[in-house]
Amino acid sequence: MTQDSLLIEVRGISKRFGDTTVLNDISLDIRKSEVLCIIGPSGSGKSTLLRSMAFLEKYDSGDILIEGELLGYVDQNGARRDATVAEINHVRRHVGMVFQQFNLWPHMTALGNVAEALVRVKRLSRDEARKKGMALLERVGLASRADAHPIRLSGGQQQRVAIARALAMEPHIMLFDEPTSALDPELVGEVLQVMKDLAREGMTMAVVTHEMGFAAQVADRVAFIDQGQIAISGPPKELFRNVQHERLKQFLQNYLDRNAFWGQEDS
Repeated sequence: MTQDSLLIEVRGISKRFGDTTVLNDISLDIRKSEVLCIIGPSGSGKSTLLRSMAFLEKYDSGDILIEGELLGYVDQNGARRDATVAEINHVRRHVGMVFQQFNLWPHMTALGNVAEALVRVKRLSRDEARKKGMALLERVGLASRADAHPIRLSGGQQQRVAIARALAMEPHIMLFDEPTSALDPELVGEVLQVMKDLAREGMTMAVVTHEMGFAAQVADRVAFIDQGQIAISGPPKELFRNVQHERLKQFLQNYLDRNAFWGQEDS
């Protein structure tokens, strides 16, 4: 891999809320077409880390670079200042994010939710935006629900619309913050399938998740975070089979049958 293939570089970042250190000197890289799954117990800092990668949380020290550009700050003449909103938006222009909650506009249809961003941000005409929006809804399996408002969609369908909306911005990397945690169990699979399809297509993704099966089968690399630090990271087959790390082993005891992680590999 060349330096050009690095999409996100996290270099020794720390984050505190008051007297509590949430992230403690975390470093990691995400390369083009890589799927990184971030796992760990509740309160370990994994969502804060992901949100920091989009500068939705301000990190206190260290550096986050998006495609080689510093995020959130500007270094000038040996000093560092806070970046302006315009500067932040410029650096993260190729970062898409999908949240636990769907955050759809309730007064707009599924198509409207996708197309509106294309009009406002990409400056497409209404007709162009609708055409592209329909193609994106087709991509997530929801073309037939284009005219439905969010209240008429299941949670899984709403999350798939949210994914289509993020894809409308043509991101180079997608950040997913526990995208299935707000869903009923029977709806989780349809969202994970869309994410698996994106991975097959080569989309670079960082995913905070409690779905160990997804992490085992789809991730190129898994990072286990505990108490604000990366305790261990590596390919899922190294981490989940014959687990040697004691804290990770304790965490995985919540998932009694680890062999079930692997299931049947998709063809």
